[in-house]
Amino acid sequence: MKTDIEIAQSAKMLPICEIAEGLGINEEEIEYYGRYKAKLSDTLANRIKSNKDGRLVLVTAINPTPAGEGKTTVTVGLGQAMNKTGRSAIIALREPSMGPVMGIKGGAAGGGYSQVVPMEDINLHFTGDMHAITAANNLLSAAIDNHIHQGNALRIDQRKISWKRCIDMNDRALREVIVGLGGKVNGFPRQDGFMITVASEIMAILCLADDLDDLKARISRIVIGSNLDGEPITAGDLGVVGAMAMLLRDAVKPNLVQTLENTPCLMHGGPFANIAHGCNSVRATKLGLKLADYCITEAGFGSDLGAEKFFDIKCRFGGITPSCVVLVATVRALKYNGGVAKAELSDENTDALRRGIVNLGKHIENMQKFGVPVVVAINRFHTDSEAELKIIEDYCAECGVLTSMCEVFAKGGEGGIDLADKIVKTIDDSEKNGLNKFSQIYDEKLPIKEKIETNAREIYGADGVSYSAKAEKNIAELTALGFDKMPVCMAKTQYSLSDNPKLLGRPSGFTLNVREVDVSAGAGFVVVLTGSVMTMPGLPKVPAANNMDIDKDGKITGLF
Repeated sequence: MKTDIEIAQSAKMLPICEIAEGLGINEEEIEYYGRYKAKLSDTLANRIKSNKDGRLVLVTAINPTPAGEGKTTVTVGLGQAMNKTGRSAIIALREPSMGPVMGIKGGAAGGGYSQVVPMEDINLHFTGDMHAITAANNLLSAAIDNHIHQGNALRIDQRKISWKRCIDMNDRALREVIVGLGGKVNGFPRQDGFMITVASEIMAILCLADDLDDLKARISRIVIGSNLDGEPITAGDLGVVGAMAMLLRDAVKPNLVQTLENTPCLMHGGPFANIAHGCNSVRATKLGLKLADYCITEAGFGSDLGAEKFFDIKCRFGGITPSCVVLVATVRALKYNGGVAKAELSDENTDALRRGIVNLGKHIENMQKFGVPVVVAINRFHTDSEAELKIIEDYCAECGVLTSMCEVFAKGGEGGIDLADKIVKTIDDSEKNGLNKFSQIYDEKLPIKEKIETNAREIYGADGVSYSAKAEKNIAELTALGFDKMPVCMAKTQYSLSDNPKLLGRPSGFTLNVREVDVSAGAGFVVVLTGSVMTMPGLPKVPAANNMDIDKDGKITGLF
């Protein structure tokens, strides 16, 4: 079988104007970025705002493993399958981050015959959204240090600056840095640090903003630290809100691309649901709901992170209601959760599968707690035995959910027709019988600790929560400042339901460890850091970048 990039390079893409035309989008409502990419203007959103909303399908997964689950691949394949069966569908995906692309992923636009194209562009600079977010973030950083250098009229406490610089690359050496060295002319030295761009509050703001005015209002509320009296200092205080919004003028507009089978895809907003809220933008999702009968979107990592944040943060702010959840799992990943080493995952092992399947069971339970109907998609590999697949089918039947053997990697939309049919049936039955009773897992007005503990108990399965002295102080300060009436954005390892990546399956009897709590006032949520999760990933021993190249004709290889 061809590699992902070879499949993508042989794709017969349609000019993006034809994709737009198929959605009823007028020529003057698109802004071209070459032949196969475009941004959608505000005039489109205004014109179709009275259109009836379609059904929203959320694709999420069990906890990720080295074996891979294929959420994006299933999302893309499902969109293709919907259109192949004559249904009106659009996909709404997150944009890849160049750090992981060059680090461990190699690409993030789906795989096999279920990819979004132009794959090379999407995985690299795309339409420049990441660069715009980086520039806006770092403009604020520059303004902070310049303000201090020029006399510090706001009396910013250099010891209490929480705002970090960012870059769209995995670089562990930038986690902690010293800025301002080299004498008086270079400002005041202080400790600083970088986070990856997609974990920046600017990314969250872009994803949650309704329009440019809302974007500016959110930017103005960003808390960068405090003054010498302990009072919060905001981006609005520094007077750079307009300039930051100007840099994001184009980035805030959703991007239109297509799949290998020419299914339309809105790709906008950032990943990283383990350290940020990690969803496709509210603007893109709401636009997709107005443009098609089914809008299929994805939440990052396992449902304990991505889907929980999608429901408790994005749906709350965006006023959107999911119609169905698709839980992606693989036989390989479930055996890994049952204690099988990665090298042995291709061998049949029904005992390990039975041990590991409890991870899937917990994710099904979690989604049902939000009152949303669930369908399980088994991303099938050729090494999966019939006995193993039967165990999963029987288990899901006992849980009261439908299961589909999904083969979209190898067969494209054709391999997802059964999944598409079962999703439509599930949605129709749910609507007919009044079974969709979607609601958030907690009230955002509850105290911070109660919201954290609700997630820990209900979603992760923890017995309790332990707070560091720093976290206790953070919570007290945020509560005193009135920042406690917001949703919580949990930063946690994606590899386990717990905060310990080594605890596989369905851990119990553990305590969730909260080490730090901060506010993203512009985004509108409180960030809760647990365990040893980092906001700046590093590169692996052999980065994916080591296998990438481009020839004299501009042909790229190794971007898988």
